[in-house]
Amino acid sequence: MIVAEGLEKTYTSGGRPLPVLRQIDLEVPPEAFISIVGPSGSGKTTLLGLLAGLDEPTAGRVRLDGQDIFALTEDGRAEFRAQNVGFVFQTFHLLPTLTALENVLVPLELRGEYAGARERAGALLARVGLGERTGHYPAQLSGGEQQRVALARAFVNRPKILFADEPTGNLDRETGSSIVAMLEELNHDAKTTLVLVTHDVSLAERAHRVISLSSGRIASDRPGNAAPVAVGVGR
Repeated sequence: MIVAEGLEKTYTSGGRPLPVLRQIDLEVPPEAFISIVGPSGSGKTTLLGLLAGLDEPTAGRVRLDGQDIFALTEDGRAEFRAQNVGFVFQTFHLLPTLTALENVLVPLELRGEYAGARERAGALLARVGLGERTGHYPAQLSGGEQQRVALARAFVNRPKILFADEPTGNLDRETGSSIVAMLEELNHDAKTTLVLVTHDVSLAERAHRVISLSSGRIASDRPGNAAPVAVGVGR
């Protein structure tokens, strides 16, 4: 589902090259759940952005579901992501002037999908425990509730691949653990390929594979614990 070959990213700082990622080769099969860990500055978020096609590499290529995403134009990549990819970010990125339901509806509206959209968005919010909070604005929701809205929004398009960048970073451990459990449900029951970046090693161990980055390189790639999931989130 995800193939990265010779992936590199170098920025310029003070007139000098600053390598962030070096020769990353990675294959993620369909329906896999992998976590990416490493110290700050190791390139975790940069790697996630490249895998998702949000940024362009200095060298190398990425194929998602067989598509070389950097062979597409920027608009083409955006359209591909809209059809195939979901995102969950640490800072939620909810629109403050929209209700929980309206935030979840945004991806469907961008795709011009209106038939049954409100029902699908409402059902997802109910599935993540927010069925009674659909009319609330982000400021009226706790951090954990906002992250669950973000999770519902990320999944509303039924993505083949879900990228999550530090999705528990702003949450307490108990709430963060419940968010990861929901991501596990999506991976298991909806057969969504899941790539999670986290500083929390205990959460990372719940994946099928744990990939550790160090100084922009893959330092290790080993099995995780793949904790069992509970109630399903159907496709």
